[in-house]
Amino acid sequence: MTHVIAEPCINTKDTSCVTVCPVDCIHPTKDEPAFETEAQLYIDPATCIDCGLCVVECPVQAIYLEADLPLEWRKFIDLNLAFYKR
Repeated sequence: MTHVIAEPCINTKDTSCVTVCPVDCIHPTKDEPAFETEAQLYIDPATCIDCGLCVVECPVQAIYLEADLPLEWRKFIDLNLAFYKR
């Protein structure tokens, strides 16, 4: 199981979660070109270790365990995966 970033992150892109992530699985970071063009941040499911530090740090409560993601935001599972398949 992995964490997923959902709708509250759109156009917010607060990078507090990036700062606390011990495995660098949240992208794009402010240093990456995609930061300007992407509407939100994404968690790499292959890298995420499910530590939960990002959940606590997110000021807009946009990060959920995949199993706990509200039904209306289930599409964000595929959006997170798609970012890393590019």
